[in-house]
Amino acid sequence: MAEHAEHAEHPAYPVGLRLAGRRVVVFGGGQVAQRRLPALIAAGARVTLISPSATPSVDAMAEAGEITWIKRRYEEGDLADAWYALVATTDPAANAAISAEAERTRTWCVRSDDAESATAWTPATGHSEGVTVAVLTGHDPRRSAAVRDAVVEGLRDGSLAAPARRARTPFVALVGGGPGDPDLITVRGRRLLAEADVVIADRLGPRDLLSELPPHVEVIDAAKIPYGRFMAQEAINNALIEHAKQGKSVVRLKGGDPFVFGRGMEEAQALAAEGIACTVVPGISSSISVPGAAGIPVTHRGVAHEFTVVSGHVAPDDPRSLVDWASLAKLTGTLVILMGVDKIGKIAEALIAHGKSPDTPLALVQEGTTATQRRVDATLATVAETVTAEEVRPPAVIVIGDVVNEGPDKPLA
Repeated sequence: MAEHAEHAEHPAYPVGLRLAGRRVVVFGGGQVAQRRLPALIAAGARVTLISPSATPSVDAMAEAGEITWIKRRYEEGDLADAWYALVATTDPAANAAISAEAERTRTWCVRSDDAESATAWTPATGHSEGVTVAVLTGHDPRRSAAVRDAVVEGLRDGSLAAPARRARTPFVALVGGGPGDPDLITVRGRRLLAEADVVIADRLGPRDLLSELPPHVEVIDAAKIPYGRFMAQEAINNALIEHAKQGKSVVRLKGGDPFVFGRGMEEAQALAAEGIACTVVPGISSSISVPGAAGIPVTHRGVAHEFTVVSGHVAPDDPRSLVDWASLAKLTGTLVILMGVDKIGKIAEALIAHGKSPDTPLALVQEGTTATQRRVDATLATVAETVTAEEVRPPAVIVIGDVVNEGPDKPLA
C-alpha cells in the first residue's frame, strides 16, 4: 500500500513507445483487447494474444495474421522477451500474477482492472495529419477523452492554430466550401484554410470563414481580380500560379464542390501545366444539401429513384446548350437545376413542350443553408411568374419533381 501511495504523489511520465518489431503480450480477448489491439498493430508491434476465448473482431485479427493467438490462460514465463504487456482478463488472480511477473521482468504493464497496480497507463489518444495527441488525467478517463477530442477537433478544423514548421514546396488546394453555412465545410478544408498564406475566394464560398483567418493571410476576391487581356478564369488561374510559385500555401475557396459546375478542373489543369502540386478537397454540393436543408429529399422511397443535376446558366434554345432537355422531360425522377433562376421560364417551357406535366411541382430555395434561406414553391406552369412576383434572386437551387411535396411532416408510405 505504501508503494501505491508513493506512486499517487508523482505524475506519470509521458512517453511514446516505438514498438515496431518488438514483442507485446495481451492477456484477455474481450472488449478491452478489441479496442487496444488495432493501435498496437498499427504501431508495428509483434502482438501475442493469450486468452482461451476472444470476440469475433479479435478472432478476425488472428485469422488475418495481424496477431498471434495462443488459446489458453496465462502461464508463468509468458512475458519472456516482452517489451510491453496489456492485462485485460476477467480473472483478478491471473491479473495480479501477470502484473507480478511484469514487475520482476521489468516489462511495462497496463492493467484494465487496477490502474494503481499498473506500471503504465494508456492515454486517450487521437491523430490528426501526422500529429498524435495523448492525454492523461490520472483516474478520470472521461476527462482524458474529452480533452483529447477537443484538441484533435481543433487541429482538424483549424480552430487550434498549430502551423507546421517545415520547408514547403509551392502548394495549392482547391477547397469546396459547401453550400454557404460555414459549419458545412469539411474538416480538411477548414484545416487547410487555417494553414494558408493566400486565399482566393469565390463570391458563393462560405464568406464567414474568412473573418477567422489570421491577419497575415492575404484574402483575394476572385470576382475582383483584374482581367486585363485575360478572361476571368484565366486571370484566376494566373493568380493561383503566381502565388504558388512564390512558395506560398494557396487555397482556392469555392462554393459547393470544386468539380460540380465549379470549373475546378480548369484550375487543376492550369496548375499541372506549370508543374505545381494541387490537392482537391471535395465539398458538399448545393445540389443535394440545399434541398435537404429546405426539407426536400432528392430521392424518396416510392417517389423518386434517381435525381439529375443540370446547369441552367444556358437556356434550352441557346445553341451553346449541351443539355438534352427532351430526355430530361421523360425522366420520372427528380431534376435539380443550378444557376438557372433567370432562365427557369424557358427551361419550364422546354420541359412542358417535351411532355412534362405543367402541374409538376417545383421549389426554388434561395441562399440555402444560410440565415437568409427561403423557399418558394410553384409548378412548371407558374414558375416564371412566381419568380418575378416573389423576386427570387440567385443563388437559388431549383428542385423539380414529386419530392417537392414530401417532407418530415408527411407520413411514411
